[in-house]
Amino acid sequence: MQDEHEIRHIVILAPENSTLLNIAGPLEVFDKAIEKFEAIREKMDFEYVTHVVSTGNRKMIATSGGLSILSEGSYKAIDYSIDTLIISALPKLEDYEMNRELIGWLKKQSVSVRRICSICSAAFFLAEAGLLDGKEVTTHWAKSEDLARMYPRVKVEIARIFSKDGNVYTAGGISSGMDLALALVEEDCGKSFALYVARWMVLFLKRPGNQAQFTTPLDCQSINNLSMRSVCEWLLDHFSEDLRIEALAEYAAMSPRNFARVFARELHITPAKYIDKLRVDYACQYLVETQLSLDEIASQCGLKNVDNMRRQFIKILDTTPAQYRKSFLSSFG
Repeated sequence: MQDEHEIRHIVILAPENSTLLNIAGPLEVFDKAIEKFEAIREKMDFEYVTHVVSTGNRKMIATSGGLSILSEGSYKAIDYSIDTLIISALPKLEDYEMNRELIGWLKKQSVSVRRICSICSAAFFLAEAGLLDGKEVTTHWAKSEDLARMYPRVKVEIARIFSKDGNVYTAGGISSGMDLALALVEEDCGKSFALYVARWMVLFLKRPGNQAQFTTPLDCQSINNLSMRSVCEWLLDHFSEDLRIEALAEYAAMSPRNFARVFARELHITPAKYIDKLRVDYACQYLVETQLSLDEIASQCGLKNVDNMRRQFIKILDTTPAQYRKSFLSSFG
């Protein structure tokens, strides 16, 4: 480590019974970035150092899955300047205890840290500290209504992967903590390096923050062909329209035959199947997030009618829209 390099301390704050992946996911992203820094060392003037600290007084932290992890100790013992503070979440909202000493510490840190982040329902800690007032934030989709109800000054964006407002970052939960960590690495080190890290971790770089938590469209940013990437990004905003291969080919300035060939080569799926999958992904979001009828959802997602939507659901998800809505809501409601 070179003396002239700035040290950026990345601190993951973990309450007792945290969700393990909320801790391990972001930690692995930053640790992989540290491991791969040799590839860009001549361009960088800083180093990451990662820390996991407890909100309690013991080093050992029990996670919700039963696996305990050994932290560096209590947050009260931190004697270095924090660059990025990431707060892990608890799986159950009723387990949150708003320790006034911890909330006061978060308020104090928010003034000095470069970035303060929450994963999943850890947004409730930041909200209790008043750090989310007037800001656009997200949390796990199942906790969104509670967050908005309990903290009316907070602008809750339902079901986003992650959100940034000033130096405050909030992630939807579980795996989205890794999406957020990759976005932070990209801010610091550039897109190409973050993609390099993501590939080593067998992850896509990166699901956009405003992508819904339920959808799984293929990642546009990992496509090398600029024309195909542009088409996929355009499709995210136009999936409900009447899309013919001729129109897509025209948008890409290619012949229909060549467009279909290049699209399949780059995305390993035909344009028609990709569009069907994209529409089903968004239909899933509407089924869970809204009370719209099946007819309304089919129309808004470009699936034309309920019969066609049902066929696509069975083909892609092996279930019907009605069964999906019923089973998904009953599983989490």
